[in-house]
Amino acid sequence: MLAAAADDTAAFETLMVRFESRVLSLLQHLLGNREIAEDMTQEVFLRVFRSRKSYKPEAKFTTWLYTIVNNVALNQKRSWARKREVQLAANTSESPSGQKTLLTADNIMASTGSMPVRQLDKQELRETVRTAVDSLNERQREAVLLNRFEGLSYADIAEVMSLSPQAVKSLLSRAHVQLRDRLQQYVE
Repeated sequence: MLAAAADDTAAFETLMVRFESRVLSLLQHLLGNREIAEDMTQEVFLRVFRSRKSYKPEAKFTTWLYTIVNNVALNQKRSWARKREVQLAANTSESPSGQKTLLTADNIMASTGSMPVRQLDKQELRETVRTAVDSLNERQREAVLLNRFEGLSYADIAEVMSLSPQAVKSLLSRAHVQLRDRLQQYVE
C-alpha cells in the first residue's frame, strides 16, 4: 500500500488482485446481493485509490481496507432505507415449478425431512450454515464474517466496527451461541 500511495500503479493493481475476491465475498454476505456487491467492490477500490495518499501504516492494511468495506456497505444500506426499496432476499431457490422460494430454517428442515441424523451433503451444509449466519443480526454477522472468514483479530474487528475489543468478544460470543443452537441438529 505504501508503494501504491507513492503512485505505483502496479502496486495498486497487485492489491486489487490480492484482495478483490475477499472484498467481494464480504460485501456479498453483508449486502445479500451479488450484483450490488460487485458494484460496491469497485467502489471500495475506488475509495482506496482516492485515499492512497492519506494512508498511514499505523494499523494493518486489511484493517484499513475492511473499514472502507464496512463504510461502503453501511452507505449502501442507508441508501436502500432512504429509497424505501424492498430488497429481494439473496438466499432464494427455485422450486421445480420455477417459483422462487426464500430459504429459511423451516424450509431447510422440511427439505431434509426434519431428520437430524441424516447426513447433509456439502452443498446442503453450506446452505444451512449460510442461512444460520444470515439469520444473525447485522453486527453479529459482520463480526463473524470478519473473524472466521477474514481471520481478523478482536482488536482489528473492533477498529473496523468502531467498538471496543471487549464488545467484539461479547458480540462474537452471542453469535456463536445462536449459531450453535441453530446448527446443533446438523452436527453429530
